[in-house]
Amino acid sequence: MRGAEGRRLTPRRSWPVAAALALFAGAVALAGCGLGPGSSIGDVGLRITHDYGAERVSDQRVGDLTESDTVMRVLDRSAQITTRYGGGFVQSIDGVEGSHGGGLRDWFFYVNGVESPIGAADYSLHGGDQVWWDYRDWSAAMQVPAVVGAWPEPFRHGYEGVRHPTVVRCEAAGAACAVARAAVRRAAGDAAAKGDPIEVLVGPWSRVRADPAAAQIEQGPQYSGVFAGFRGSGSGLGLVGLGVDGKPARSFGPHAGLVAATRRYGAEPVWVVTGGRQAGVRAAAAALTPAALRYHYAVAAEGRKITPLPVP
Repeated sequence: MRGAEGRRLTPRRSWPVAAALALFAGAVALAGCGLGPGSSIGDVGLRITHDYGAERVSDQRVGDLTESDTVMRVLDRSAQITTRYGGGFVQSIDGVEGSHGGGLRDWFFYVNGVESPIGAADYSLHGGDQVWWDYRDWSAAMQVPAVVGAWPEPFRHGYEGVRHPTVVRCEAAGAACAVARAAVRRAAGDAAAKGDPIEVLVGPWSRVRADPAAAQIEQGPQYSGVFAGFRGSGSGLGLVGLGVDGKPARSFGPHAGLVAATRRYGAEPVWVVTGGRQAGVRAAAAALTPAALRYHYAVAAEGRKITPLPVP
């Protein structure tokens, strides 16, 4: 697997990264030359948002695609874009421009809820994929390796061209376990899967945090990409939502739950369905629906009330 430092062409503005992007773009320009369009793959979803999904610009299906189509080509067909580094890096979409020569706002993209380890011009698509471009501040989290807002992805179609099996691990989750299992089963469907599994961890945070990927949440969004944390101990654990700056912005009630996804060292994504108490775990499990998760990086659930994370 790729190490953390090589998973993604991020928008750092240091010269070494800029140079790497330029070299990468040159290689990308050769990709697909002389190969022809290939077989039809049907259509994909294309979503464009700002500010962690808070502002919704467009959400559409793009059809008549072939095996040679990439994330960049689909975006270029559907929006006005400008690029840098020989066409390998998106600078603006519909006039909204990323940082140039300083600043901390840029365009990032996800395919089926997983941040891409390669550039948009080199990412080949498959039928049913969900592409999400988001323009956001990355001062607190340059990388957000996985998000929940593409549900039922990545369970339905996988990512990077591979549909992975799913394992739901319940740790003292009570009734929430059955709810989460049923939701994930509906999301995944019955298509064939291969490779290592995507894990869904269900249970109180005191148990879920033992998983190495989930434990990154306690280190802050710069490590996990999740703008949330827990305070207190034992039965007094409470969910805290963080703002875009990575600082505590809201303390949720004692019965709040968290639905989030993260990734460790380029391994398969790990989802957490958790809370400080059992009521929070139940609320999080009940939030595994398109209506609750769509457009959100992660969510806090209090009964039927959903708050996107980072806190607006």
